[in-house]
Amino acid sequence: MSIDFSPEVLSNDLIAAGHIIPVGVQGIFGRGPMFEEVLRRFDDYVSRVAAGDQATRMSFPPCLDRKVLERSEYLDSFPQLAGTIFSFTGNEAQHKELIENVHEGRPWTHLQTMTGVCLTPAACYPVYPSFTGTLPEGGRLVDMQNWVFRNEPSPEPTRMQSFRVREFVRVGTPDMVVAWRDLWLQRGIDILQSLGLPAHSEVASDPFFGRGGRMLAANQREQQLKFEVVIPVISQEKPTAVCSFNYHQDHFGKLFDIQTADGEVAHTACLGFGLERIVMALFKTHGMDTAGWPAATREILGL
Repeated sequence: MSIDFSPEVLSNDLIAAGHIIPVGVQGIFGRGPMFEEVLRRFDDYVSRVAAGDQATRMSFPPCLDRKVLERSEYLDSFPQLAGTIFSFTGNEAQHKELIENVHEGRPWTHLQTMTGVCLTPAACYPVYPSFTGTLPEGGRLVDMQNWVFRNEPSPEPTRMQSFRVREFVRVGTPDMVVAWRDLWLQRGIDILQSLGLPAHSEVASDPFFGRGGRMLAANQREQQLKFEVVIPVISQEKPTAVCSFNYHQDHFGKLFDIQTADGEVAHTACLGFGLERIVMALFKTHGMDTAGWPAATREILGL
């Protein structure tokens, strides 16, 4: 049976099945009960695979200290994706002006002030300040599931403005970090293929901003610092990245003053499973009704 790959077909099928709930803004939608059930069970599957690693589990809110965003140099590379939180801090007269402008459809954002927090742009960013100082022998490994935000509204259902990532962050010596990255690259492929998904890995690059960004992206590809595991979800020719692996070298080690046990600047790497995208890949590959999914997939997920 041939599969019709297009953003419109996937979006319509997910909506018709009650898996996603439109709310009127591109890239933002609700999730139905079975969508959430599959997402939770996939996340549990990752936990079972990772159990032997004994990672430290952490949890962070979907907002981040703005100073961490500034210090991380995210705005140097991805200003187009960042989301900063503003709020009203004015007096009564300004409040009156604000509500009049809102009710009459006039601009009102000039009456707001930047706050000390921003929306979290990557699941791993909140954890780096906690590594500041000297690491124990063997470095550290952290496990998180966080909501993240990207300012890229799109009708394409896999390109969300807010979504969840199951993230692991490894910090230590270069050898430790690269070995861990390579181990999990294969694990990620194995996890997805075990669910009947046609997954494979590709060398990739991040969406760096501007002309200088093209040079950074080319360098990232040349050094193979980023890999993605991709699956056809809306296109066979351009499969969707559902899992990414980033080796930052000593970038965050320098920015956040992180040293290995022998006093060298620490290296870091992260891997992230895009949970919503993986759920969409499962529905696209196996059908919108989980009762008809392959027995092996249902057994692994406990459906």
